[in-house]
Amino acid sequence: MSTVKHDGKGRGFNPWNLLLIVPLLVLVTPLFNVDGPRLFGMPFFYWFQFLMVAVGVLSTWIVYLMTRDKPTTDAPDRLSVDDLDEGDAR
Repeated sequence: MSTVKHDGKGRGFNPWNLLLIVPLLVLVTPLFNVDGPRLFGMPFFYWFQFLMVAVGVLSTWIVYLMTRDKPTTDAPDRLSVDDLDEGDAR
């Protein structure tokens, strides 16, 4: 049973892609615009940003691993080299 829903244009929705929203939390500054708690003397504002870089990389890696084998279209591209547009042939 596949969870990928195609829209007919080669793009599909995969629930794993929702994990890519997590790194966007770093854009909501009021969530972490505080001084404490401190970690090794560093204010929360700074160490949270460093942590979110690692979380963003990890999230992207997980989504890649979980979606890399999934086809984006049902039919492969069947164009040959002769069918490609090479410009005006005058």
